[in-house]
Amino acid sequence: MTDQTVREFAESVRTPVDRLITQFREAGIALAGPDVVVTEDQKMLLLNFLRHHEAGDDAAPSRITLKRRSVSALKVAGAQGRSKTVNVEVKQRRTYVKREVLLEQESRRRELEAIEVERQQVLSREDDLRRQQQDKIRQEEEQRQRDVEKEQRERESRERVEVEARQKQDEERRRAEAQLRRELEEEEKRQRNKVHAKPAGRPAGSPAGRLSLKPGSTAGARPGRERVVAEKVLPQIREVVIPEMIGVGELAQRLGMKASELIKALLNMGVMAAINQQIDQETAVLVVEELGHKAKVQREDALETDFSRGLESETGDALPRPPVVTIMGHVDHGKTSLLDYIRRTRVAAGEAGGITQHIGAYHVDTPKGTVTFLDTPGHAAFTAMRARGAQVTDIVILVVAADDGVKPQTLEAIQHARAAKVPIVVAVNKIDKPEADLERVKSELAQQEVLPEEWGGETMFIPVSAKTGAGIDALLDAVLVQSEVLELKAPQEGRAVGVVLESSLEAGRGTTATILNQRGTLRVGDILLAGKEYGRVRALFNERGERIVEVPPSMPAVVLGFSNPPQAGDVATVVQDERQARELAEYRSGKMRTVRLQSQRGPVHGGDAFAHLEQAQPQSVAVVLKADVQGSLEALRSALTELGTSEVSVQIVSSGVGGLTEGDIYLAAASHARILAFNVRADAGAKRALAEQGVEVDYYSVIYQVLEDMRQRMGGLLKPEIREQIVGTAQVREVFRAVRFGQVAGSLVTEGRILKDRPARVLRNHVVIFEGNIASLRRFKEDVAEVQSGTECGIAIQGYNDIKPGDQIEVFERTEVTRSI
Repeated sequence: MTDQTVREFAESVRTPVDRLITQFREAGIALAGPDVVVTEDQKMLLLNFLRHHEAGDDAAPSRITLKRRSVSALKVAGAQGRSKTVNVEVKQRRTYVKREVLLEQESRRRELEAIEVERQQVLSREDDLRRQQQDKIRQEEEQRQRDVEKEQRERESRERVEVEARQKQDEERRRAEAQLRRELEEEEKRQRNKVHAKPAGRPAGSPAGRLSLKPGSTAGARPGRERVVAEKVLPQIREVVIPEMIGVGELAQRLGMKASELIKALLNMGVMAAINQQIDQETAVLVVEELGHKAKVQREDALETDFSRGLESETGDALPRPPVVTIMGHVDHGKTSLLDYIRRTRVAAGEAGGITQHIGAYHVDTPKGTVTFLDTPGHAAFTAMRARGAQVTDIVILVVAADDGVKPQTLEAIQHARAAKVPIVVAVNKIDKPEADLERVKSELAQQEVLPEEWGGETMFIPVSAKTGAGIDALLDAVLVQSEVLELKAPQEGRAVGVVLESSLEAGRGTTATILNQRGTLRVGDILLAGKEYGRVRALFNERGERIVEVPPSMPAVVLGFSNPPQAGDVATVVQDERQARELAEYRSGKMRTVRLQSQRGPVHGGDAFAHLEQAQPQSVAVVLKADVQGSLEALRSALTELGTSEVSVQIVSSGVGGLTEGDIYLAAASHARILAFNVRADAGAKRALAEQGVEVDYYSVIYQVLEDMRQRMGGLLKPEIREQIVGTAQVREVFRAVRFGQVAGSLVTEGRILKDRPARVLRNHVVIFEGNIASLRRFKEDVAEVQSGTECGIAIQGYNDIKPGDQIEVFERTEVTRSI
């Protein structure tokens, strides 16, 4: 297109010249007049300006309707053969809608459908929750009804037994009274006959002759004195309860007799026993029956049964209590850091290597409410400790790192929570990291049947960050909502019952135990029984080290007063008096000793006795294990025991809680054992004993190092493994006779190579018939050290002269390989 003037361009586009000049000016192009030449670039600039201007001012309509009308002539036949023309008018109307408008309408429709689906899902979840609550209330009511019926049956059974026992006692008493009455009547009859008979050699008027002993008679009595008639006292028959073991003094007290008389009765039976000595149940029953009393044998678990029944009989008003929340998960997924943010203290900084080694119990007052948190370790060796944490908790917070996903300890935590039948709240930690993948965590947990609520499950998934604090408030809200659904309650009054989480020996304080109270109120001065240990509560401390006077339900506390550290996981209960605590502790201690001896001894039957004697005893690494707290000691003992194999094992000579003492050093020296000290050190006396005895002590603060060192020491005791490798195989073709070597096999090497001075086997029909060494290896007439595959050679086997064509000669090597655990 050639250049045009403004006037020519206006005529071509059918626009007035003045308007065209104005439009050029608005587009930023100044023209002097209508005769100025317009270039192609200026035309394109004007065109772009007009397009943008029209798009901005007059937006294109979203809907366009086109109307068309067409007229056509139609010939119609008429009367008398004439035809006429009729005009037909056709009107058409067509509407066009912009695609953007249709897409927007479709998007709006989909949004409305999604909102409706979400509303239906919310209503469905509410209905499911309401149905679950109703089912739970119905089940609780049925369980309460069953408990009431069971208690009523037990009460009726006890009343029936008591009535029968009372009737039996009354019958025996009546029988004894009748027997005694007959004896008294016979005695009075003999006395009357004796008095009425006149004695020989006495005068008739003697006082003895005038004496009358008839009832009510006063003849021969002095004035002012009344005759006293002695009556025979009815002997009292006692029913004595005999436990498994009972002291001689206590048995005499129950019989209502002197201890010396009971010891004399035992001597007559051939039993030598002092007043403070314990006798067995069978001997006590025999001596009680010998003395004319009734013996009632106490069942083996009578003490425990009576104690449990006494606890169950204590009922009080159940009041709401704070929830106990356990934080569980894999190691280094941020459990302690998450709790650290909630508590606003540095907990992880005090742990060795940033790894939690104990169960920490913390009472936290949050803006959302009061919660008791239990922080459990995540290492595989602390499985038992995590299991105890799940058994005492109400809600489990499962911490999963968003950048690491589900790990072995995560699966164990899920199993422990399901075994304890407690709800799970998943906290997906470390969402602040760039590699965090929330959907991956949901997918991996869904494979373990832990479904999030948005996927139709019942588990709440809360994304959090222990570093920035994101999602912490939502996590606390979820925990408190779950606790409201559970309706957690416990009696505030009555004897306290709790669980021992940890125990240790501390310098200057003695035995300390961390106890989580579950019901009742624990106070200073109470007598507390935990397993086989008991003591009076001397002091109570909270998790901040502050002294307190009482502990309500769902609260942790450090207790001082036990004589020895109780086992972690034992049930701690307040008992009525020290005597009951001592009896239960002695019974439990004897029970545990019997079980331990039986497990150590093990049954050896007659047919297996000689095999047991001939069996090679496995080697062992003797160790003396000391740890700071009971939970770590139990985890170490379990992990070291699992390291053992059929050939080598770990022999734990002694284990305990607290620092190293002289007794530990001397015990290790006598048993040739190493000392493993976990977070403890030797005192002054123990250091002197170490210098004298030369015992090796290994100090540790992380369990990884303990297990790794023990694996190396146990691997050094294993016998090396003998591995056999086939070097080559030769096929025997002919057999020759040699003066020096006897038979020589002319062979073809089929596989590998044949080496001289190596062990070899002779196989016939793939069965080994001889094993020895190669005495000679020749190729043609020369001695060689090696023959490769595909080559013929002559082979002489030392000490074997029965080689036949078709046999195979297999050359092999044996190597020793060092084994490890």
